[in-house]
Amino acid sequence: MNKKKGKPSSDKGKKKNFKSGAAKYKNKNRQQKLSQKDTGLIRLNKYIADAGICSRREADKLIESGAVSVNGKVVSQVGTKVEPTDKVQLGTQTLKREKLQYLLLNKPKDFITTSKDPQNRKTVMQLVEKACEERIYPVGRLDRNTTGLLLFTNDGDLAKKLMHPSSSVKKIYHVFLDKNFSKNDMLKVAQGITLEDGIILPDKIAYVDGVEDKKQVGIELHSGKNRIVRRIFEHLGYKVNKLDRVLFAGLTKKDLPRGKWRFLTKKEIDLLKRL
Repeated sequence: MNKKKGKPSSDKGKKKNFKSGAAKYKNKNRQQKLSQKDTGLIRLNKYIADAGICSRREADKLIESGAVSVNGKVVSQVGTKVEPTDKVQLGTQTLKREKLQYLLLNKPKDFITTSKDPQNRKTVMQLVEKACEERIYPVGRLDRNTTGLLLFTNDGDLAKKLMHPSSSVKKIYHVFLDKNFSKNDMLKVAQGITLEDGIILPDKIAYVDGVEDKKQVGIELHSGKNRIVRRIFEHLGYKVNKLDRVLFAGLTKKDLPRGKWRFLTKKEIDLLKRL
């Protein structure tokens, strides 16, 4: 009986010791992480991405190719960490780790989505050029005659994530047509339209509430294909007189007049990163 009683007591002691050891291990890991954080070290690929050059994954490829140097020495080891004060160069270009900026523009008509235009046409960059010191770029594009929401950032990782074909970024457009949109064509679009580059299946399509005629349609989709909304309606014999993007990745035009911009809130940025 004593032996049987003794065994549970011994096992209990072992479990207690194991738990104590596990707790010490966790505390040690936590201390190491805090210590690393306190040093201010940052992964080299993140430094490059924060400089607005490219995404972290693309930065890893640049590092592996030997195109990146730190304090004058070529670094080709992925996972390398640097100090914020280190001199990081891509070729002969010295990189500056920038503050990440996120900006939303309500794009007006007749502005093209590009950084520079050889024909000297108006670009969206002119509308946000005084917004911040950092170099920001549009995420995706809206064609010249399309108005509405356009996101700008220097966060290369987020931009690539939002533009990726597999991205679940929701977009809603307000479409103004040259004639009434028939219920039969509404059904065709809802069931999927086959275009030259494949089938397009919108998430939702409906007439705009409160409008007497049937020339105004709302369409929700995830596709980022070029001129996709215009091509859907043109395929069915309609002309799009006006196209306005009213929602992008959960962001809306509320309190944002045409041609104006605003910075995203921390809550909005966090939501984008969780998409």
